[in-house]
Amino acid sequence: MGEFLSDWKRTALCAEFTTEDVGKEVTLMGWADTRRDLGALIFIDLRDRSGIMQVVFDESLFKGDFSKVERIRSEFVLAVKGKIVERSEDTVNAKLPTGYIEVKVEELKVLSKAETPPFEIADGAKVREELRLKYRYLDLRRAEMQKNLILRNKIANAARSFLQDNGFLDIETPMLQKSTPEGARDYLVPSRIHAGSFYALPQSPQLFKQILMVSGFDRYFQITKCFRDEDLRADRQPEFTQIDMELSFVEADDVMELNERLMQYIFKEVMNIDIQLPLKRLTYKEAMERFGSDKPDTRFGLELQNVSDIVANTEFKVFSSVVKNGGSVRAINAKGCANIFARREIDALVEFVKIYGAKGMAWISIKEDGLNSPITKFMTDEEVDAIMKRLDGQVGDILFFVGDKNSVVFDSLGALRLKLAERLELIKKDTWDLLWVTEFPLFEYAEEEKRFVAKHHPFTSPMDEDIDKVKSDPENARAKAYDIVLNGNEIGGGSIRIHSTELQEKMLEALGFSKEEAWERFGFLMEAFKYGTPPHGGLAYGLDRLAMLMADMPSIRDVIAFPKVQNASDLMTQAPDMVDNKQLRELHIKVVE
Repeated sequence: MGEFLSDWKRTALCAEFTTEDVGKEVTLMGWADTRRDLGALIFIDLRDRSGIMQVVFDESLFKGDFSKVERIRSEFVLAVKGKIVERSEDTVNAKLPTGYIEVKVEELKVLSKAETPPFEIADGAKVREELRLKYRYLDLRRAEMQKNLILRNKIANAARSFLQDNGFLDIETPMLQKSTPEGARDYLVPSRIHAGSFYALPQSPQLFKQILMVSGFDRYFQITKCFRDEDLRADRQPEFTQIDMELSFVEADDVMELNERLMQYIFKEVMNIDIQLPLKRLTYKEAMERFGSDKPDTRFGLELQNVSDIVANTEFKVFSSVVKNGGSVRAINAKGCANIFARREIDALVEFVKIYGAKGMAWISIKEDGLNSPITKFMTDEEVDAIMKRLDGQVGDILFFVGDKNSVVFDSLGALRLKLAERLELIKKDTWDLLWVTEFPLFEYAEEEKRFVAKHHPFTSPMDEDIDKVKSDPENARAKAYDIVLNGNEIGGGSIRIHSTELQEKMLEALGFSKEEAWERFGFLMEAFKYGTPPHGGLAYGLDRLAMLMADMPSIRDVIAFPKVQNASDLMTQAPDMVDNKQLRELHIKVVE
């Protein structure tokens, strides 16, 4: 059993001392990180969340049984009393903030002993992620993980400070609420009191924050948990955290202007990086046509070019038939790649775009001795010349073409563009590419359901000039929606909301709800709209994703203290788990095999 603190009080964290503290008597507490035993002299790096302090046990100065020092091992929890001294010149460690000082220890308490950890508590150690997550409490001791969570805390605090200084009120909304169709599958919570009825965990606070605007609170924010029962990937979790906000009496420009200043403030406060305003804006149409993505990474070129008009009547039927059927043929010029890519690498890229629905990919390699391509023999010289001019084709370039319906062309070439940028190392590190994408489609067509669904959510307002298109031409109706994008990742999205019962009914009707179904699901919102509703809009950031990008981590699991894995389970606690029959009976539930 470990010793107790009793009257010992920690002076400060390990890495908070400097050479100005030389001569001070201090009490430090933390974990034994590394240990060097020179017999009568034992050095231990004492670690806490601030960093490392070297503490020195000299048998001639130590007040107590020196064998207790000799028994210290990695991850023992220690409290030490001693004096800060300067290190001798030959033992200075300039890589550490505390590398010029150390503590000569006179007294020691071993507060807790530790078994040998299943992996080394060190940055850069080669450890399987499954093992890290099973022993997450050990993984979180690593300096990298602590740095990530401290950065996340700073982002949240900066956002909270800015929003409160700009007139926002932090108001909580319910975790147990009515199940409403918002796009993803709900997590359901059975009610013990109301047999056969269920609450849903919130996919977002969307409806409640709109009702807060009806209630006259004018500016709301919340840093809150949201839940979506959907398939996971590197930047998605079943529970995630939003920086959520809503404002009254605003249009899209007002929301975007305020959030540009919020981003500028967060980057300055957290990383001392200056973000230049205003941020650039791209319409959804322009983003898709130039970059093949509604979250474009504009830190490099490789922009898409439309060559549909050139190949509309070409003898290469793969292209001409696509254009005749309403699709398009677009291309990317991979500058200089003809001298880099072997044929097998080109073939691998052809297979790569098939992942995104493309049936294939044509290409033209421009060599010193002419064009190398399987398609130019089906084209006239005029068509080839026009393509070269459109794409600025030069000796050494490879031109890649995909022809299909627009959604497939954009997905395929958008993904190829990112693949090429990675392969060619075109993306500069430590650059912060923030921009807005605006004028999203109000609807998108769901092939599986054979109907239109909301591109964002059913409460997004159509653009004023497109209100009539909600029923008559849903495919071309645009939304007052806007996403903020960082380095090719959507970090936040929002819109101006519908604020009239009549327009909300029309929107839900376009999504396939009868009037009765609409009122059954969303009646409390539309009823609220009857009593005087200000125009309002908002935006929500994914805090996890923003922290992941600012920390330069590959996964949001690296910035969440206790994340789930790919199958939505927690390897540390073994959740989800079975519950006993008594609990199920109380909830009026029977598990069917």
